[in-house]
Amino acid sequence: MTTFSIRPECPADKDAIYAINVAAFPEDDEARLVNTLRDQATEIISLVAEQEGRIVGHLLLSPASLDAAPQLKLMGLAPMAVLPEFQSQGVGSKLVEAGLKCCADAGVSAVIVLGHPEYYPRFGFVPSITYGIKGEYDVPAEVFMIKELIPQSLHNLSGTVSYHPAFASL
Repeated sequence: MTTFSIRPECPADKDAIYAINVAAFPEDDEARLVNTLRDQATEIISLVAEQEGRIVGHLLLSPASLDAAPQLKLMGLAPMAVLPEFQSQGVGSKLVEAGLKCCADAGVSAVIVLGHPEYYPRFGFVPSITYGIKGEYDVPAEVFMIKELIPQSLHNLSGTVSYHPAFASL
């Protein structure tokens, strides 16, 4: 089992984070998105997984909004990237768990993710349509998920969730 630690991003991590996103995705769109969100979004949560001084994974959470409840504090989980040689070793899971804990500690009501329906439910994510909430993108219902962090914070709500405007550049 690979031993690694999770910690907040620091300024010196920027190039390594970019490289991880380039290695993990077919294009550099996610890598550029991270840089844009770092510059434009407020209250981001950016975590890295580190092994023996080498950054092997990254997770970013940025503000999202629900049109029917703009006061609701939501975060969008994206992107998450792990170097290919460290995938399937628990790095991504530890990043998601740490990110959700950071969000809960920050008083975030819920976290959204557009991701693999066989991966994210293990962390408590359910299709957002369960709450009458849909995403801004035309995707199958099972891939747009939400996890309520503050119990009942999504009760009697519906509407469309939007990621930070920087996502429009993807």
